[in-house]
Amino acid sequence: MTEFKDLFQTADWKQEKHVPVIDAPDQVNKGEMFEVKVSIGKEVAHPNKTEHHIRWITVYFKPEEEGFPCQIGRAEFSAHGESTEGPDTSTVYTHHAATLSFKTDKPGTIFAYSLCNIHGLWQSSKNISVT
Repeated sequence: MTEFKDLFQTADWKQEKHVPVIDAPDQVNKGEMFEVKVSIGKEVAHPNKTEHHIRWITVYFKPEEEGFPCQIGRAEFSAHGESTEGPDTSTVYTHHAATLSFKTDKPGTIFAYSLCNIHGLWQSSKNISVT
């Protein structure tokens, strides 16, 4: 039986268009808000068509020495050019990127997950330190 965790794929985001790219500082100030931007296809563009698109991005943070991560946010992308007239006939397209802010008193790891409607689940992570 396949475990859910085994369904997540990862790769170098500079060469693979499906990997979530986490843009966040390497070091943050204790208790101060900071921005995290997660996007798909930063170096290699990902399609955004009715038949091939990113459906969502979810972001978690796991503080060091804690057992479980906290969900920081989730973005769902619903407009991919579809309309009642058929695929890619609308002029409305959402872009697969999300910006959110949070604060922490502890160092830890940001995790980003995304879903491509054709190529499945993708993940990446970034460590941050706190001063």
